[in-house]
Amino acid sequence: MDTVKNNTVDSSSSNSAAKLGWSKNDTIWVLGLFGTAVGAGTLFLPINAGVGGLIPLIVMALLALPMTFFAHRGMTRFVLSSSNPGADITEVVEEHFGAGMGKVITLLYFFAIYPILLVYSVALTNTVESFMLNQLGIEPPARAILAFVLIVGLMAVVRLGEQLIVKAMSVLVFPFVAVLLMLALYLVPYWNGAIFDQVMPAEGGISTILMAVWLILPVMVFSFNHSPVISSFAVAKQKEYGEQAEKQCSRILARAHIMMVMVVMFFVFSCVLSLSPANLAEAKAQNVSILTYLSNHFDTPTIAYVAPIVAIIAITKSFLGHYLGASEGLNGLIVKLARDRNKEIGPKKLNTITALFMLVTSWAVATINPSILGMIESLGGPIIAMLLFIMPMYAIKKVPSMRKYSGALSNIFVTLIGLISISAIFYSLAQ
Repeated sequence: MDTVKNNTVDSSSSNSAAKLGWSKNDTIWVLGLFGTAVGAGTLFLPINAGVGGLIPLIVMALLALPMTFFAHRGMTRFVLSSSNPGADITEVVEEHFGAGMGKVITLLYFFAIYPILLVYSVALTNTVESFMLNQLGIEPPARAILAFVLIVGLMAVVRLGEQLIVKAMSVLVFPFVAVLLMLALYLVPYWNGAIFDQVMPAEGGISTILMAVWLILPVMVFSFNHSPVISSFAVAKQKEYGEQAEKQCSRILARAHIMMVMVVMFFVFSCVLSLSPANLAEAKAQNVSILTYLSNHFDTPTIAYVAPIVAIIAITKSFLGHYLGASEGLNGLIVKLARDRNKEIGPKKLNTITALFMLVTSWAVATINPSILGMIESLGGPIIAMLLFIMPMYAIKKVPSMRKYSGALSNIFVTLIGLISISAIFYSLAQ
């Protein structure tokens, strides 16, 4: 079977080598990758990026494109390195590193997605609570009740089915991006020079700047991440382009990431320039997204009502998307644990256990209200960095089919960014 598959790929690649150009499908993937990456995570990036002042913001602007492109290109190459065309990322891991490592990666994938679900549970509760209090003038119910109603509402949407959720998310992506751009443009008249007043921090100097950059990186990894879709992207392009797939994937990723970084950084700079570092520190302390803070900060009806509604839609979209991934990961872990004990769990019972676990934990964390940016810095960003930055670079050293990519300076850059992002976990433990 492998021989037949390889012959098929070789045949398609010889045809594609002569006509490697640009198709409508390639453009669709550019927009898909762009839309997947620009989500609710973008709403927390301006706070961490601007709270440290001007220098961390400039560092972030310089790092955004190379760190995003090289990391996702590395993961794409990793998926394409399989001897079995069409293999997804978990199959590629098992092929290169064995079944044991396959289980570890499945576990890591779950812990890369599940904490983000908890982040969005907190964010949605805070956004709705603020909207009721500040825009609608309604006293919100007790936090535990509000969180429970919201999470149950989201779980009810989940019950409508995966296909409906995916359709709804794909429909919401581009209006969300359009509104982000319009809000960024709307803020231009409010731009001020507050961030330029104090280039060096009043306390700590260089060490404070380095700390700010250190803590920005995991949030950047989180905000620009679209690794869950990389596996299906690589497999789709491999079917279309054969051995030319890596080259075409790199071209598609480059275009998608240029668009993504331009849009996100314009939004970040517009938010930061319209506020002061003190305002951003206040937003971080309030544990809300930048849109919720802007809606309360500026006395303009447009921002006051549009911003929180957009934030609610964006967070809902991201919650539903991450719920699909987290529940799939948890189902996989439960099934593997059951098999190790020679037991079988029926699909209905499995889905009920997973749904109850997600409901109870999301509600509990949303009620407790931990720091959203703290969770991203210490859990979401570092775990994503292990999978997206470190694993493909490790594979370049260990996997024969990937050794052709060794020796590039970009490999050192990606490894360093990954290690620095992961090290934020130790800062969290020290705190």
